[in-house]
Amino acid sequence: MQSASDKIVAALDIGGTKIAGALVDGHGRILVRAQRPTPAQEDGESVMRAVESVLGELSVAPMWDRARALGIGSAGPVDASKGTVSPVNVPGWRDFPLVERAEAASGGLPVQLIGDGVAITAAEHWQGAAQGYDNALCMVVSTGVGGGLVLNGALHPGPTGNAGHIGHISVDLDGDPCPCGARGCVERIASGPNIARRALANGWRPGPDGDTSAIAVAEAARAGDAIARASFERAAQALAAGIAATATLVEVEIAVIGGGVAKAGDVLFTPLRRALRDYATLSFVRDLAVVPAMTGTDAGLVGAAAAAIGAPAAAAASL
Repeated sequence: MQSASDKIVAALDIGGTKIAGALVDGHGRILVRAQRPTPAQEDGESVMRAVESVLGELSVAPMWDRARALGIGSAGPVDASKGTVSPVNVPGWRDFPLVERAEAASGGLPVQLIGDGVAITAAEHWQGAAQGYDNALCMVVSTGVGGGLVLNGALHPGPTGNAGHIGHISVDLDGDPCPCGARGCVERIASGPNIARRALANGWRPGPDGDTSAIAVAEAARAGDAIARASFERAAQALAAGIAATATLVEVEIAVIGGGVAKAGDVLFTPLRRALRDYATLSFVRDLAVVPAMTGTDAGLVGAAAAAIGAPAAAAASL
């Protein structure tokens, strides 16, 4: 019988800022990695060339010949049933036939496509903070806001691979227009760029280094800047409303939050847990736990690999 460490798959994590690739074994260990910036504002073929470049770098590794599948976690929405992607933050890709193109670029590997939120969910349920939970919401809060669900002990990607896409739940009916076409989405309020945008609009000024990222806003909030702190509190409120709505709908026991914004730590989690008490008021959601993700920046790759392997259930059973 093939051991878990002998099972090697290729994985891609495609986001609005980077395209990461790796060869991953059945324990979730990354053996080889490659990365390119996402030319998000260029045409679709330019983005695809970056994907091909990552796959090309992986393919020269000696163990590439042992890879038996390719898992892709992509910013969404995705359509796994059609093999296409239309990421909100990658305007060059609209109904782009990613599965077909990636299969060709990988030399014919079978491709499993899931949304990036579903990928972090697969990773966290396999190896992270959602391990052992039968019902969980896992989220990535970064350039965008994505999510995925574990229901009744199994990953629940939905028919097209987008179930749990909490970033585009509207939590402010008269809020700002979102690039997705709706208004007041969680992502429009709680993503890193929007946290920074709101802080700047309300008068926050960066330090001497000129850093205007959400990380810089978090540092200012931690140092006591009231405007920076208010921007994170607003993001936390939006996240709490979205999490409570999801928990009320499908009765998850835990919400796991990863991504760059989650690295703000208590600057985010303290107001988030406080706001959640105002939204998760029914008896069956009152004890909902909210915790940081454990799989770190590699969650997208590990989750994409999990999908390709058939994890978490199949991979875990093979250990």
